Amino acid sequence: MAEAAEETTQSESDELRREFVLALESGDPVAAGERVADLHPAEIAHLLESLPAADREPAWEVIRDRFHADVLSYLNDDLRAELLHRLSPEELVEAAQQLDIDDLADVLPDMPDAAIQAVLNSLDDQRRSRLDTALAYPEDSAGGLMNLDAVTVRGNITVDVVLRYLRRLGDLPDATDTLFVVSREGRYLGHLPLSELVTAEPGLTVAEVMRRDLDGIPGETPAHDVAKRFEHRDLISAPVVDTDGTLLGRITIDDVVDVIRDEGEHSFLSMAGVQDEEDMFAPVRASARRRVIWLGLNMVAAFVAARVIGLFEASLQQAVALAVLMPVVASMGGIAGNQTLALVIRGLALDQIGPGNTLKLLRKEITVGLVNGLGLSVLIAGVAWAWFGDPALGGVIALALIINLFMAAVAGTLIPLLLRRLGGDPALGGGMLLMTVTDVTGFGVFLGLATLLLL
Repeated sequence: MAEAAEETTQSESDELRREFVLALESGDPVAAGERVADLHPAEIAHLLESLPAADREPAWEVIRDRFHADVLSYLNDDLRAELLHRLSPEELVEAAQQLDIDDLADVLPDMPDAAIQAVLNSLDDQRRSRLDTALAYPEDSAGGLMNLDAVTVRGNITVDVVLRYLRRLGDLPDATDTLFVVSREGRYLGHLPLSELVTAEPGLTVAEVMRRDLDGIPGETPAHDVAKRFEHRDLISAPVVDTDGTLLGRITIDDVVDVIRDEGEHSFLSMAGVQDEEDMFAPVRASARRRVIWLGLNMVAAFVAARVIGLFEASLQQAVALAVLMPVVASMGGIAGNQTLALVIRGLALDQIGPGNTLKLLRKEITVGLVNGLGLSVLIAGVAWAWFGDPALGGVIALALIINLFMAAVAGTLIPLLLRRLGGDPALGGGMLLMTVTDVTGFGVFLGLATLLLL
């Protein structure tokens, strides 16, 4: 990636976007272009993503005149695919020459089929070979994250030779904190931190001063595990190797930050049934199509809860108080369950939950649910008694609340664990399943107890 220019603040970004749009609307593309002339590609990408769909086409025509291919690598998948189809094969070939190989590997699959072959034919043998290496691994793996710009040295040369080599090399790749030591066959042997390189005796060999405390990361390692390794060991960069131990490239901290951010967005948006790469200003039809499945599943869950309520129709007709108080029990269960669910999903994401502590966590969450249930049930029972003048009704809602908070704790703990065991996404399906459990339990227990004890 190109070095970032000085970042704009949120207020400056808002003002820039407003001025850019005003210049476009006034028919002054020159003034609009001046607003973005000095922006970093990431800031231009952010500007495009924040514009409504109607403003993007004229905005892109202005930006296209000052086009920098790195803009494409920062865009979300939907918008990037849309803009790539607006570029001619010649423009795409030119863009491919500007992109780093790891960024080109991300952008290439979104290009039109007709342009992909033209781009591949335009690459020299070295870049084509490096691109093949990058494309051999999934995007969410160590191989998909890696940069191919690692600086390597041999173990049999001296520190003085390495220093002279770096002087001739000139600029080092971004986030270079260590050099990777390889054998004649290219196998990773260890690393030589720059801090040790500049303080070591010039006559010592690399093998004498290098460190072996940084293992190579296999290329097929999931991105989530890569992020954990960086977090636990406070790494700035790390080597990526193939099954034979041959050095393929390196992963840098900026790529890991993107992984952590993407995982956070995924968990947050999945709980609402929204795709994490969905363009905020995507066409209505596309957004509606993506979300309708989730809404349909939630509708099924709502009908299940409604069916439970329907079983007690006669009881509701006899006591209006039941209809008034019924949502309280289900709502309290849902809130308590979501608290547990969020805690467990976080624990799974951080690999803090395993077979050795699952039962202890379940017991702890059940205890918390019962403690809160007992405390809140006294308060709710008092309110129900004072409101409707019926102590028995207060007792029923208190007991129903305790039972539902117990079930919320059990469901909030076990649902994400079961989804993970079955290969599902706890964040995507956990909330809906939990809501179904707490609604059905809350309505069923409260109305059932009221039918047995009050009517």
